[in-house]
Amino acid sequence: MAIPPRTTTPGVYRQYGQQHPVQRVGPNVTDDYERWYTEATPNNRMVLSIRSGINSEIAWALDRLYRLCANDQFILKTIPGLTDALFEWPEWYATEGYLMAEQYRLFAMPDAEHRKRRHALESIFILRNSATNEPNAYELANHSRTLPLLFNALTNLDPDTDMNAEFVLNAVELLQAISLGVILPDPASNKKDPLPTLLQIAGHSSNRSLIISALTLLAQLLSNIQNTRRLDSNSPALAAAVRYLPLFVDRALVEASLNYLYAHLSHPPMVKAFLHHPLMPSTLRVLVSFLLSEQVEETVNLDISAVSRAIPATTVVIPVHDLTKEELETLVSMPEPQRCYEWMKIMFIATPDGELTQVDFWTLYKDAFTPFADRHPVLVASDVIKNVNVVFPQAQAMVLPGPPQRFVVRGVDRRKNTEAAPRFKCLWERSQCSASPFEAPGELYDHLLQHLESSENPEPPCLWATCPLPSTSKQRLRPHLLTHLSSSQPPAKHPSQDDTITVTADGESYPFTDPTQRQPPPLRQTNISYTRPVADPPSAALTALLIIRILFRSSFVATSETAPRVDGEHFGFPGVVEDDEGDDVVEDIGGELEGERRGRRAFVGVRRMMEDVRMKDEALMSWMVEMVYAAYDGLFRS
Repeated sequence: MAIPPRTTTPGVYRQYGQQHPVQRVGPNVTDDYERWYTEATPNNRMVLSIRSGINSEIAWALDRLYRLCANDQFILKTIPGLTDALFEWPEWYATEGYLMAEQYRLFAMPDAEHRKRRHALESIFILRNSATNEPNAYELANHSRTLPLLFNALTNLDPDTDMNAEFVLNAVELLQAISLGVILPDPASNKKDPLPTLLQIAGHSSNRSLIISALTLLAQLLSNIQNTRRLDSNSPALAAAVRYLPLFVDRALVEASLNYLYAHLSHPPMVKAFLHHPLMPSTLRVLVSFLLSEQVEETVNLDISAVSRAIPATTVVIPVHDLTKEELETLVSMPEPQRCYEWMKIMFIATPDGELTQVDFWTLYKDAFTPFADRHPVLVASDVIKNVNVVFPQAQAMVLPGPPQRFVVRGVDRRKNTEAAPRFKCLWERSQCSASPFEAPGELYDHLLQHLESSENPEPPCLWATCPLPSTSKQRLRPHLLTHLSSSQPPAKHPSQDDTITVTADGESYPFTDPTQRQPPPLRQTNISYTRPVADPPSAALTALLIIRILFRSSFVATSETAPRVDGEHFGFPGVVEDDEGDDVVEDIGGELEGERRGRRAFVGVRRMMEDVRMKDEALMSWMVEMVYAAYDGLFRS
């Protein structure tokens, strides 16, 4: 794994991931100024200066190499003896110098020892930065002095002290660059073993930079199949990775934790043991939450509206039918109860849901025929109500319980005029006035006053339609006329009712002749809004998905891979003969079945969170769909 070069000045201590650089004079970048220092000759001045033992010369050479080591053109093997020269000071510090540093932990070191320690820090820093270039990494990985230096550093030095923190950090990052072929020694041997120190750093250190480097290096080392024997289900690094996983704001630390978790759980014995871990359900929840936090979505609006048109809505008032002059003259001459029957047929219609109060029914009859009682007497109220059943057999007079009680006739309703009458039409002279409809109620009222003033009778009756008001003075009749005028405001609409009406685009007109036969119009505007992923998840989210997939396979697939048994209700596989004599009890070896049950319960707990995960790649999305379906299947089975 390639590591990025660092440009921080060696010798600067880092605590909790913070760096405090020391100001340096910038390099001279004039043409050919440093070219001759990098000439591939045995008498290269930088190599001779490092080996000279003169502090000023050593400092000068290391300073030049510090500036050159991050350049892609800087190749260690092109300068004979340079690699061996750079090993000398770090080897001294990893085997002897650290002891001197520990003696002066609370006090300043002597100048001579301080300079040696600084040379060691700068040398290992140069090696670390050089390893970011692939040819240099190959050179150091095959050098006989690299692993002994790094194993000594990670075994002898205490990483928790400020004096050793930077040296250990450079050693860990250098080992990352060459970790591909590194084989950890057997713990039973007496060889130097860096693993305990790396586990201590990952699990207990308070230095963020060291924790990230240690977790990254452990993930690389344990990905090697030959190092899997060193895995431990109770590893401090595992506990640290689980502990740091929810820190989504610290991207570097979360990625290092994810990489270690993936390397640790990629081995079946470790994932089976992790299913018994008390923090396994919460770890799964955090992994799904991380997927949700990393997905980037966009909102898509799709218009699926059909072709339609909207026209302004007009208020149509359909008045109830009143007796015309001709109808009234015809009915007046009829004897009772024939007149009552014909009057009901004209004024009412049978309606199952209709309802009128008995008082309204009687009042309409009385007002129409009382002025003509001298020809034929009017019926009493009870006879009028009884006649309803003669004309409308389905109608029924009833008393609705209260309070208050209501006496109604159910099954009939007022007849409506077939055509909408103008709102401000004059109905004087018993609806025979020939004046055109007016635009406003004020104009209609002025017109009615003209009718009133033109009458020579000082106490005329009200001649509006069928109004039964008897003769009265003109002064009292003027305010009465206002009761016959419609309001200038249209009837109130429901708050959800629009000011326009949607009709089909095929020329449908409004008002509708028969609204009950109207074809349902399309919706005016139909938009579908949904979210979709913009891009595939980043690498850290993919690592989290792989970890979830490993836990899923260990929790669910083991049960589905069991061969069907042959019994009274199962056929099994053709040709397969079982020797278990019908023993239905499955032995839970090592608690594997219990671990699988815990895993399934954990996935059931996060099923709704997984439903919200969206991925652009269809293959990855199919993984999520499969896990969601399996989680719901586990819910129903439980």
